[in-house]
Amino acid sequence: MKKHLMAATMLALSFSFLFAAGCAGGSGNSDDSQGTSSEETLPQPPGDGEGGGSEENGGNDGGEAPPETPGGGTGDNSGGGNGGENVSPEPEPEPEPEPEDPQEKQAQYITVTGQSVNIRSGPGTGYPSVGLAEKGTAYAVGGKEGNWYQTWYKNQKVYIHGDYAVTFSLPKSDNEKVEEVISEGYKQIGVPYVYGAVRLHDGYGNRLKGFTKAKFDCSSLVQYVFHEGADVLLQTTTRTQVKQGKFVPRSELSRGDCIYFTNSIRQNNTGVERIGHVAIYLGGNYILHTATDYARIEQISSTRWSYYIETRRFV
Repeated sequence: MKKHLMAATMLALSFSFLFAAGCAGGSGNSDDSQGTSSEETLPQPPGDGEGGGSEENGGNDGGEAPPETPGGGTGDNSGGGNGGENVSPEPEPEPEPEPEDPQEKQAQYITVTGQSVNIRSGPGTGYPSVGLAEKGTAYAVGGKEGNWYQTWYKNQKVYIHGDYAVTFSLPKSDNEKVEEVISEGYKQIGVPYVYGAVRLHDGYGNRLKGFTKAKFDCSSLVQYVFHEGADVLLQTTTRTQVKQGKFVPRSELSRGDCIYFTNSIRQNNTGVERIGHVAIYLGGNYILHTATDYARIEQISSTRWSYYIETRRFV
C-alpha cells in the first residue's frame, strides 16, 4: 500500500514540473532572436510617416501642406513671398498746368505815327510798297520780324516798319468765334468803301453775282466777315440786320458786338429808318468798319457816339 502511494505522488510531481516549464518557454524563441512576437505592431506616432523627414528639415510630415497666405507668400514671410500683403505702386503726380501767357489773352495793334508810311509786301525796304498808311491809322499785329510789324492790308499779309508805329493792346474775347470774325475783318483793312457794293449773299446764303472783296460798304463788310468767320447769315442792310441777333444794352457792350448808328442824313427819320451805319466793336472804344473812304480800325469819336442807336450780338 505504501509503495502505491509513493508512486502516485511522484507521478503528480512530474506533471507539475512539465506544465511549469511549458508556460515559461512560450513558442521556444528567446527575446534576442530574429523571430517575431505574436503581439500586434503598435501604431507609429505622427511625424514618422511617408514624408521621409520632419517639418524642420524640409521634409513632408505626411499630413496636409500648410496653407499659403494671400499674395503667394507663406505665413512666416520667408523665401520669395511678400508676407501676404499686396503692395500697389504709388501713382505718379500729375504735371502742373503750364501758366497762361498774358500776351495770348491780348490782341496786339499798332498806330502809325508817320505820314504816308510805306506798307510793304515783305519785312525790308527791298520789298515793294503796296500802299501808304496815314498817320493815326491802326492795324492788327500778326507778328514781328526784326523791326517790322506784320499786319494785313487789302487781303494780303504786309509789313510796316516799327520806327513809324507805336503799339497798344485790347483784351481778346473768350468766344473763339468772335475772334475768328474779327480776324476776317483785319484782312479787309484798306479795302475801298463803295456805297451799295454787291453783297456776298442775299441774306439767306444764296451767293450773288458780281461780289468781290475789292470793295465794301458798312453792312456788306459786316455780312461778309460774320459769314466767313462764324457761318452767320446776316441780312443785306443795316436796317434789316438790326432786327437779327440779340439786343445788348450799351452798358454791356462787348468785343465782337455790332453797333448800329444813325448819320447826318438819317437822324431825323423814325424807327429803323434812322439807322445808316454799322461797326464791329473791338473794345477800348475801338471799332472796325468802313465809311466814306476804306475799311479801317479807329476809335469812336464823340460825334459818332451821339449817333448811337442800338447794339446787337450775333455770336
